Amino acid sequence: MKQLLRTNDLTSIAFAQALLQGEGIDCFEIDVNMSSLEGSIGIFPRRLMVADGDYKAARVALLDNGFDLEA
Repeated sequence: MKQLLRTNDLTSIAFAQALLQGEGIDCFEIDVNMSSLEGSIGIFPRRLMVADGDYKAARVALLDNGFDLEA
């Protein structure tokens, strides 16, 4: 698995997941339950992971839709 996206923006994660599902690319969101440890204030970023073989296609799909994956 490779990290595709890391962000504190929950709407970006949801949008990225929807785009990837539309492309037939499976993804997995990690660090979801960190909010219970942080008090739900959003200081720990969530990460979106994809399989190694899907990484290039997933990256292209997100870049084509305006995501900044360099941050």
